[in-house]
Amino acid sequence: MLTFPNPVNEVSARVVAGCVAVLSLATILSGQTWFAAVIAAGFIARVLTGPTLSPLGQLATRVITPRLGLPEKLVAGPPKRFAQGMGAVISSTAAVLTLGFGLDMEADVVLSLIVVAATLESAFAVCIGCMVFSRLMRAGIIPPEVCESCNDIWTRVPQPAAGPR
Repeated sequence: MLTFPNPVNEVSARVVAGCVAVLSLATILSGQTWFAAVIAAGFIARVLTGPTLSPLGQLATRVITPRLGLPEKLVAGPPKRFAQGMGAVISSTAAVLTLGFGLDMEADVVLSLIVVAATLESAFAVCIGCMVFSRLMRAGIIPPEVCESCNDIWTRVPQPAAGPR
């Protein structure tokens, strides 16, 4: 149950990011900063189980992504899990600021970071968490065995299918 998929369908990841961006922006605009706790719970669920326990993950993988009709694009799971972890920390910070200290404006600023990062992921396939993960691997902080496919560029390049000769 507590497993994260590897590889991850990038289309579904981008759909989830789009939903997170919309929810975070709606939370800021509505002034209902308590909803940061719900956003944080979603991130924590996705860190622990991928889409399994996440309502947004289920919506993306079972409903939205199949209806888009786009081909599946697989990417390495560990960087995406790391990115979800970053989202969990940031959204939890916003929840603590608003619920624990009544600092709603500060929580909005923190949620704005999620809006920016999730929009970049959703609209442009730019995953800030994945870029941080890559730099941490290059620095030796994350050992290579955590993500072997991250080390080999050829695992990311689609190989031509062997057809009949």
